[in-house]
Amino acid sequence: MSTVVIKNIGTIVSGDINQPLLEGNTILIKDGLIAAVGGEDILQGISPEVTIDAGGMTVTPGLIDSHVHPVLGDYTPRQKTSDYISGSLHGGVTTMISAGECHTPGRPKDPAGTKALAVLAHKSFANARPGGVKVHGGALILEPGLTEADFAELAAAGVWLVGEIGLGGVKTAEQAAPMVEWAHKYGFKVAMHTGGTSIPGSSTVTAAQVMATKPDVVSHLNGGPTAIPEEEVIKIIDETDFAVEMVQCGNFRIADLMAKRLKERNELHRLIMGNDSPSGSGIIPLGILRNIAFLASVSGIPAAEAVAAATGNTARVYGLNTGIIAPGKEADLVLMDAPLGSVGEDALGALAAGDLPGIALVLVDGEIKAEKSRNTPPATRKVSIIK
Repeated sequence: MSTVVIKNIGTIVSGDINQPLLEGNTILIKDGLIAAVGGEDILQGISPEVTIDAGGMTVTPGLIDSHVHPVLGDYTPRQKTSDYISGSLHGGVTTMISAGECHTPGRPKDPAGTKALAVLAHKSFANARPGGVKVHGGALILEPGLTEADFAELAAAGVWLVGEIGLGGVKTAEQAAPMVEWAHKYGFKVAMHTGGTSIPGSSTVTAAQVMATKPDVVSHLNGGPTAIPEEEVIKIIDETDFAVEMVQCGNFRIADLMAKRLKERNELHRLIMGNDSPSGSGIIPLGILRNIAFLASVSGIPAAEAVAAATGNTARVYGLNTGIIAPGKEADLVLMDAPLGSVGEDALGALAAGDLPGIALVLVDGEIKAEKSRNTPPATRKVSIIK
């Protein structure tokens, strides 16, 4: 059993929207899981293989990108770009959730083909983590002709995601609703495209269609990239309990409306964050950090709660054992700080000011996967590692 200690932490951001900050300055990791959080007294009798001195930095859970469109491996034909998933790791992202492998060249659109693609992508990413990122791939794109038996077969193969409804040939609530019932019966999590047409072949989806279909996640409620009207956004927030997703590649005025409305209703636990990339908006390795900074600096959401929207909220919606700093959770962690020159005194202060923090270290399952991010500004404080 490997043991890793992170000590001398300035602030621990829990990822739990109900308790965003934790007492203590030390995290103990054993065999890839968080074993204890508290003061240095939790280290009594411990002889770690690796000790990380955080130097007063902030530690957060690894960020979760709830909306990506991967194909296979760390390459996207959509933007003809390699190493983009690893680039997101340097933006603090340790987990990605596929919203459908819709950019696969020659994507099959019959039941057998769409099932085969889901199984292939699911198993491929389970066997190979680009840069160390946990990519939950293989989100089934719904096509006419799928049956309940198909969902049972896919579940037996390990597939558990339905890509955002509207990307495939199933576009109406009448077509989708029975498939969503089958999906839920076999333990799938279901997302649904919301807003205007995003790419050729997708469709415009209204609030009424979303409410009739009953997905788990309302994908890019702030538009992907075009948003539904403001009154429809409010209708979904006020009249459902679905998780609602804010994306970087969307409409920022509606993102602000979403955050403020959820805060007024004391329902920020429903808010999750994605990039929705690779897309026409490009690839944004720091997109989740930018979402957090937007909420903290523009929408009046405390920075630690904005972090929870990108970590613990998403983990809860998708049933993942990460996104929260607590014993028993997977040790996916980010050490970050105010960047050099920021008015913020620490990472949370920088985010509240609208600055992106400097990332100094990223761990996945307790293993160091990135040091001194190649994409963020440099951190003000220093991390030291003793092996």
